[in-house]
Amino acid sequence: MPCLNISTNVSLDGINTSAILSEASSQVAKIIGKPESYVMIVLKGSVPIAFGGTEQPAAYGELVSVGGLSGDVNKKLSSAIATILESKLSVPKSRPIKAKNMHSVCMLYTSSRSCK
Repeated sequence: MPCLNISTNVSLDGINTSAILSEASSQVAKIIGKPESYVMIVLKGSVPIAFGGTEQPAAYGELVSVGGLSGDVNKKLSSAIATILESKLSVPKSRPIKAKNMHSVCMLYTSSRSCK
């Protein structure tokens, strides 16, 4: 299950967060090659962030996925997410996104009691 966590120092008040979540989810699924029904996007606003010595609009993203990541995929994902954040939140494209390929993970759902 690919999970992208995005934190930004931009206030999300008055922002159409549904559009950001929808676009990010679609891009992650398309680029990684996983069904969108497996993708989770978490967006947190008004997070205190300083980048490059300033508190100008910034964002930090972490993507975790069980497979599907590579150098080429990471570049495409970074570019796609940066474009969304720049167009929707005015965050410059130079902000970092960390991608981590998980080899094995146990995802517990509300109805699950344990991993097998």
